[in-house]
Amino acid sequence: MIQKDLKKNWFVYLLAVPVVAWFLIFCYGPMWGVLIAFKDFKPLLGFSESDWVGFKHFIDFFQGPYFWRVVKNTLLLNVWGIAFGFTAPIILALMLNEIRGAKFKKTVQTITYMPHFISLVVVCGIIHIFAADEGIITQILQFVTGKEYSSLLGYSSFFRPIYTFSGIWQSIGWDSIIYLAAMSSIDTSLYEAAEIDGVGRIKKMWHITLPQISPVIIILFIFAIGGLMSSGYEKIILLYNPLIYDTADVIASYVYRRGLREASLSYSTAVGLISSIVNFGLLWMTNRIAKRRSEVSLW
Repeated sequence: MIQKDLKKNWFVYLLAVPVVAWFLIFCYGPMWGVLIAFKDFKPLLGFSESDWVGFKHFIDFFQGPYFWRVVKNTLLLNVWGIAFGFTAPIILALMLNEIRGAKFKKTVQTITYMPHFISLVVVCGIIHIFAADEGIITQILQFVTGKEYSSLLGYSSFFRPIYTFSGIWQSIGWDSIIYLAAMSSIDTSLYEAAEIDGVGRIKKMWHITLPQISPVIIILFIFAIGGLMSSGYEKIILLYNPLIYDTADVIASYVYRRGLREASLSYSTAVGLISSIVNFGLLWMTNRIAKRRSEVSLW
């Protein structure tokens, strides 16, 4: 059967070869390196000569003074991201879908897409400028609250809002594309039938648009939950400082400091492995719940 299919669709299989090779070489090949999490890896001794230490690094992390801090911060940052960052593109796409003026719609889309193409380093530089002592965000906050503030990135309480809402600004337009694409495939006869029944825009949005794009929302939500224990370390490293470690230090930034700055490669690998295992468990659990509740799932 397989041989017959291979013979019939040989060109399709040929196209898949580079993709499979890429995954094998760059994704699955390096996975053997995760074994250094169970070793006391010394670069001078090499991988094979370094001593096996079993689960020592895992236990050290669980019993370490920073365990609860980095786990709590990682979870809270991602919960903020899902609560605000996941829903914002859906709301923007729903609003854009209701705009009838094509010129205005394209203008709004262009303005919201543009931040996606700005380098993360530049974005963090803008945040530093706006949140500085004389920055525009600091000035607005002082005007609204009547309190004096120095640089906002020196306050622990401001890090999560700054991190989350700057991320929304950067990605809301780009992330809304997939929802707009899903909306473009909705059968227009549903809207026409609703209009004949006298249904308003809000009810059409609620009873037609949202249910029709719900499979896309569920799939993307499963992916979002699958990354609940991981955060992009680049942006956090560019924004945080020791004054706000209590809210800004996450697993990824902790792994970066321990692995690259302190050369604890085995320890940082163990921490990263724990994060990956938990993420996979969350992904599997969310996928299973989604399959039971909505019959939409990744597998």
